[in-house]
Amino acid sequence: MRIIFLGPPGSGKGTQAKLLSERLGVPAISTGEILRSAVRAGSPLGLQAKATMEAGELVSDDLMIALIRDRIASPDASRGFILDGFPRTVEQAAALEKLMAGNGPGLSAVLNLSVPEAVIVDRLHGRSRDEGRSDDRPETILERLRVYHQKTEPLADFYRGRRLLADINGMGDVSEISDRIDQALAVAVSSGRTA
Repeated sequence: MRIIFLGPPGSGKGTQAKLLSERLGVPAISTGEILRSAVRAGSPLGLQAKATMEAGELVSDDLMIALIRDRIASPDASRGFILDGFPRTVEQAAALEKLMAGNGPGLSAVLNLSVPEAVIVDRLHGRSRDEGRSDDRPETILERLRVYHQKTEPLADFYRGRRLLADINGMGDVSEISDRIDQALAVAVSSGRTA
């Protein structure tokens, strides 16, 4: 299965992608984690991305597309993958479609986690405090949400038009949300959308 997680920062995409990865036996590919690792390592990619991420902006499409192209071509992704943090723009989504064209099955489902903004802000403040993530600092949170609404939120309509989107209530405990995700994927399988 080839799955994308959508949702605002702090909606639980990373947690749910990792859990679903374990259930399906395919890699969860977090572009945020790839970029944060590159920043910690001080690699050229990390240096290029650091200032952009700390300002709450999105890393360039060209850089993100190159990262994903290389990662989904890895042997461990041959049976499928779960993308968390990509695509973040309609342009990236169109580029992903081109990358996948003629390269195995298309997308199986796009899971859109919905969480009220006030809850998201609380979660991100807590994550900043507990994990020390520079992209979750109070001065960055509102900018990240603004960028999400402007650039990433339109992806819901993009994928809804392709009959791939499943809206998931992202409130509740982790296992309840996982159950909702499994139910949405069962519907996708029964409708014949998955590979």
